[in-house]
Amino acid sequence: MKKKSLVRIGTRGSQLALAQASEVKARLAAAHEALRDPDAVEIVVISTTGDRVQDRPLAEIGGKGLFTKEIEEGLLDGSIDIAVHSMKDVPTVLPDGLVIDCILEREDARDAFLSGKASGIDDLPAGSVIGTSSLRRQALILSRRPDLKVVSFRGNVGTRLRKLENGDVDATLLAMAGLNRLAIQQTGTTPIPADVMLPAVAQGAIGIERRQSDDRIAGLLAPLNHSESAIRVTAERAMLAELDGSCRTPIAAHAVLAGGSLSLKGLVVLPDGTQRHDAALDGAPGDAAALGREVGLQLRREAGPEFFRLLGQG
Repeated sequence: MKKKSLVRIGTRGSQLALAQASEVKARLAAAHEALRDPDAVEIVVISTTGDRVQDRPLAEIGGKGLFTKEIEEGLLDGSIDIAVHSMKDVPTVLPDGLVIDCILEREDARDAFLSGKASGIDDLPAGSVIGTSSLRRQALILSRRPDLKVVSFRGNVGTRLRKLENGDVDATLLAMAGLNRLAIQQTGTTPIPADVMLPAVAQGAIGIERRQSDDRIAGLLAPLNHSESAIRVTAERAMLAELDGSCRTPIAAHAVLAGGSLSLKGLVVLPDGTQRHDAALDGAPGDAAALGREVGLQLRREAGPEFFRLLGQG
């Protein structure tokens, strides 16, 4: 008879999500001798709304939470013990009773440009077609190159790469973190500097969610938390919360820790790229949340109420 698992990990079923859950399982085993038995940690695949609905842009079917709701329900009903998320998909407000206080060491936060026809966005001929499911990427592409055409491009990493190879589009953008975690070395891949295309909030970061009352799980997760990554993610998500961001709002942010100082850059942009507003601030790592809120407030003041009315927020 199979032994009862000591930890049950809830995750989406995509190749990337499973790779992330497997990384958490391996880190738990490395940190705790009791979890080194192959059956000690079980990976439980949970289908989410975001995975099931592939024929419409994310912004049309409910915004953030599409990839977390069903998994969080599993935490709340006790069928899983922890949930592994890409932090860029996680709403800033969690359900009552749940907490994310463990962030793994962050991967490359940058976007990647993939094309067999050009080495970067600026090299594409006028009228070229770029596929992306991200409103942020769409807006930043059109802000930089209004002469390009952007089309909705849903699906997992493998699906998008096949569409690119089949010639459905001239180029696409993916997260460097996902390509790295899947060990995909695709010909025609170029990392985009963060100052050219500011990443999504918390892009490249894996967060582990648990029940707030579960002290046993809290103790198991504590050695896995990477404090520098947690500080950076805290600043970016605080900025997002101040802006009340969703999948319908093109928002980007990137926090960097260097020399004992925390630097945060953020921006908001209209989906068609016609208006863009930037803000930046430096502060102490211990003030990450306050720094994020202040950058969010700066962006609100800079953009003005009319900008947010155009986004449907005002």
